[in-house]
Amino acid sequence: MKMHVGVNVTNLKESIEFYKKVFDAEPVKVKSDYAKFLLDDPGLNFTLNLKDQVSGNQIGHFGFQVNSLEDVLKHKERLEKFGFFAREEMDVTCCYATQDKFWVADPNGNEWEFFYTKTDVEEMHNNDSICCKSTVEQKDEQMNASCCTPNVQRVELVVDSSK
Repeated sequence: MKMHVGVNVTNLKESIEFYKKVFDAEPVKVKSDYAKFLLDDPGLNFTLNLKDQVSGNQIGHFGFQVNSLEDVLKHKERLEKFGFFAREEMDVTCCYATQDKFWVADPNGNEWEFFYTKTDVEEMHNNDSICCKSTVEQKDEQMNASCCTPNVQRVELVVDSSK
């Protein structure tokens, strides 16, 4: 079984280049208005669908849960070599867990989180993270932060990087 995620994009070529780097994989199908990536680890059927306009944030964010801080740093370094800005949050409490993480955004503003969960905790967030704060608090600290925004579905993909 594979999870399927379809993302609407306004620039297919730019989005393909972004996701090739993030997934470290080539798309298996590319058409003038569509691209598909099939990943084994994690099991994911990920499609890009070209649209004239994409508005609003219908998804909070996407994420890869990895097995260690070393894995977080490895992916961060890999993506920074491509020139991506990686927003780092280390030792933060977010979504009832203490985590080390970083974020990158695709050409349409969809955010991807690479994170390692250190431990579960009883609080949603602390003051060290923009994660899970109200929209007003987020805007005060950083534009377009999306983690755990109220009434937005959180989708996380788990990557077993031990293979």
